[in-house]
Amino acid sequence: MRAMNTMSVLITGGGSGIGEGTARHFARHGAKVTICGRRPEKLKAVAESIGPLCRYEVADITQDEDCARVVEAAVAHGGGLDALVNNAGNMLRGPIDTMDRKALLDVFDSNVVSGMILTGLAVPHLEKRRGAVIFLGSVHTRRSFPGVSPYAATKGAVEVLARVLAAELGPKGIRVNCVIPGAVSTELNIRAGIITAEQQVVRMKSLESSHALGRIGTEEELAEGIAHMCCAEWTTGTSLVVDGGLSLGITNL
Repeated sequence: MRAMNTMSVLITGGGSGIGEGTARHFARHGAKVTICGRRPEKLKAVAESIGPLCRYEVADITQDEDCARVVEAAVAHGGGLDALVNNAGNMLRGPIDTMDRKALLDVFDSNVVSGMILTGLAVPHLEKRRGAVIFLGSVHTRRSFPGVSPYAATKGAVEVLARVLAAELGPKGIRVNCVIPGAVSTELNIRAGIITAEQQVVRMKSLESSHALGRIGTEEELAEGIAHMCCAEWTTGTSLVVDGGLSLGITNL
């Protein structure tokens, strides 16, 4: 296993939720972390609370110039790049007959295309350090929930993408894997309406009972899985499910 205290890690969507938790986890173990996102206040607060090991970049990863800038910032901050965590993403929720092309293209751009662009830009740097790429998938690829078909489709795409890129980049010494979270009470879920602030307490018991372990996950627990896949030097082309047993289908939400 690679030691985290020697690593330089770039995490997209690092201003909140799983991205923030992952940044804190790596920094806690001595890694140099670069986080990016679109909300400067959130990013600044996270970086300042972590300290000198964390650098932040305000960026929109659907823009190619921003992608190039954040990769170079991470290389400059960490003296190279050991891991890219493609965590940023958007949720599109609603019946399929209400979707329009622009909305669908936007969610695919955020959740799939941007991660591909960032990975391509990171390859020369990751190759030098025999690094790793992590894509964030979703339990939606294991269980079918109505009303989230675009999001589920993007997460299915990144899971396949991780396997294909593992084969493509393996000869360069780069490992590519996917981490599949279960339900985590992140800001994305609240904004998307999966768990609203008002309904959170009411729905919590039902949501918890859908997990074999009887509770939803924490950002730290997801971060542990992500870090493991970044550091496991003989693991590539696979998916790690960190979902507390939600994908077992014990009950319906």
